[in-house]
Amino acid sequence: MEYIQNIKHKFGIIGYDYPLHQAIEKAVQVAPTDISVLVLGESGVGKEFIPKIIHQFSCRKHNSYIAVNCGAIPEGTIDSELFGHEKGSFTGATSMRKGYFEGANGGTIFLDEVGELPLTTQVRLLRILESGEFIKVGSSKIQKTNIRIVAATNLNMIESIQKGKFREDLYYRLNTVQINVPPLRSRKNDIKFLFKKFSNGFAEKYNMPPVKLTEESLKYMENYSWPGNIRQLKNITEQISVVEKEREISVEKLKEYIPDNVPSVHLPYFNNFNDNFTHNYSKERDFIYKILFDMKKSLDDLKNITFQLIKNNPNNDRFLEENQDIIKKVFGHMINQASKDSFFQLEHSSKIFSNKNTNRSCNDSFNYEEIEEDNPKEEIPSFSLRRKEIEFIQKALKKNNGKRSKAAKDLGISERTLYRKIKQYGL
Repeated sequence: MEYIQNIKHKFGIIGYDYPLHQAIEKAVQVAPTDISVLVLGESGVGKEFIPKIIHQFSCRKHNSYIAVNCGAIPEGTIDSELFGHEKGSFTGATSMRKGYFEGANGGTIFLDEVGELPLTTQVRLLRILESGEFIKVGSSKIQKTNIRIVAATNLNMIESIQKGKFREDLYYRLNTVQINVPPLRSRKNDIKFLFKKFSNGFAEKYNMPPVKLTEESLKYMENYSWPGNIRQLKNITEQISVVEKEREISVEKLKEYIPDNVPSVHLPYFNNFNDNFTHNYSKERDFIYKILFDMKKSLDDLKNITFQLIKNNPNNDRFLEENQDIIKKVFGHMINQASKDSFFQLEHSSKIFSNKNTNRSCNDSFNYEEIEEDNPKEEIPSFSLRRKEIEFIQKALKKNNGKRSKAAKDLGISERTLYRKIKQYGL
């Protein structure tokens, strides 16, 4: 993943979220080809970095790169802007003009907000994608262009097609490869890094100390839905940097800039993308723990049955003496072979272990804190459970680059518990 970090550094991308890394990796993977790419993501998530990465890692990197915001060009002039026009083709056309597709020949063109294109323009764009041909406005001459098209939109394209606002055939031509850029609300762990970057940037720009967040303010930011995504975060950071005299921002002051319960319309492609990833991780963990606890309950039940059979055997003294090795294998360190009395003390311990944490449904989440609260000094004598616990802690630490606070959040435990587990297992 080192090359991903290098790419992020080169293009000024901040974030450690898995879907973000996945989008960057996919962009690099498709860059050497000439297939068209459709970048999907909500407004303000930073979709413009993807076509830049694709162009930079393609064989076209030494040729032109042009970014066009299709939603910002009036419908009456967009054909002229994209495909060019001949002199006198319309009022005000005092000279011949090259369009973007002609000017960027051999390079890459990024069509931002492609969903806003008029239907007549969509027909022209489809022809370029299919044959590389176009005709200037006011001309009858067919021209050729060799260009890579990367498009982006924040619209639900399937819905636009159903409403007749976007051509289905053009959608499938553009969407040869689809890259999803996650929204800020699913990148909660990246918010503090983005805020710090913007804060330091504005501090340098306006020659003032950078603003900082309290722990409560950061949590408030992380729980906000961010309908405007990174663009909104940047604007709010700039406002706070300029307006506020105090450099440490309390949660009360932050609420003046970020009100509660702001309604937002989210793109369905990305809703809870990271939340689903984390949920699936947690669900898998909980399922494994459920299996382990069910196995342990069955084993403890078997031990109790064995215990009762031995206890009720009229010749139990002789049985204990003749089968010490077997009893040791079944009951382990919990008994003293040399003492019959200590063996029968096992009954109370067996009940403790067999009655704990075994009445869970498959949908219940396992929480380390419950073990601590029920019996803080007691260790569950299960090698399998211990091994799985170590494995999940190691995976969480690796996933979060060794950051214990993030790992604890993923595991659903407190940092204090995680520190104790790390020390206990020597991790």
